[in-house]
Amino acid sequence: MRSVLAILILIAPCWLSFGRSGALGYVAFAEPPVAVAPSYRVIVHPQNATTGLERDFVSNAFLKKVTRWRNGEVIRPVDLPADTHTRRKFTEEVLSRSVSAVRSYWQQLIFSGRDVPPPELDTDAAVIAYVLKNPGALGYVSGAANLTGVKPVAVR
Repeated sequence: MRSVLAILILIAPCWLSFGRSGALGYVAFAEPPVAVAPSYRVIVHPQNATTGLERDFVSNAFLKKVTRWRNGEVIRPVDLPADTHTRRKFTEEVLSRSVSAVRSYWQQLIFSGRDVPPPELDTDAAVIAYVLKNPGALGYVSGAANLTGVKPVAVR
């Protein structure tokens, strides 16, 4: 009885996929590909000459381990709120840390009097306005945000 059941389990996918033509094949229920917006986009001021940044540079800029652009301009990173999906994805993929680990990092720097974290703004629109106002700004917004006026940059 077990051997008959095992055979049925093995041949069932093939048997169910027999088409009208009698050809043996597998049924595919794939849907057409859909373009998905990225989780976040990294943005800079439109006058910033950069077109792409290394992931390590962006990470170090947000942790304030690097404080100036190549042209000498002060880097002004800006964050979204810690409880947003965009912040979590950016922090995990670019900083290679959890949001709570970054929060602990900043608590240590604040306590020792060495530095303060980047400003945290409530919305994509507020981050975009900050980037447009500050030539040295470096920010990120959700992949669906309207990027009019700011310059998106690739992170490698």
